[in-house]
Amino acid sequence: MSLALPISPDHLLAAPLPQLLAETGTEVIDAGIPDSGFFGAVVERKNGDILLAMPSGRSELEHDTMARYLLAQVFDVPLPKLSEPFVTTEA
Repeated sequence: MSLALPISPDHLLAAPLPQLLAETGTEVIDAGIPDSGFFGAVVERKNGDILLAMPSGRSELEHDTMARYLLAQVFDVPLPKLSEPFVTTEA
């Protein structure tokens, strides 16, 4: 999934997360998935808005990092790939 919204890597990494979510029409929801290997998922709504389904109970740093990385994937922002064990897949 890649959407057309120009976001620079600098902006993606530096903007406060609430601002970035608002600018991209993204809502964060609790995924309800307790698996320690699950770090989040992206769902595109029919109206074009984005949902980030994130696991609860994670540190603020992990939550922030993974939300930004998932947004980079959605909006095709060129960031380095995360190292193992992190894997992104598209369905």
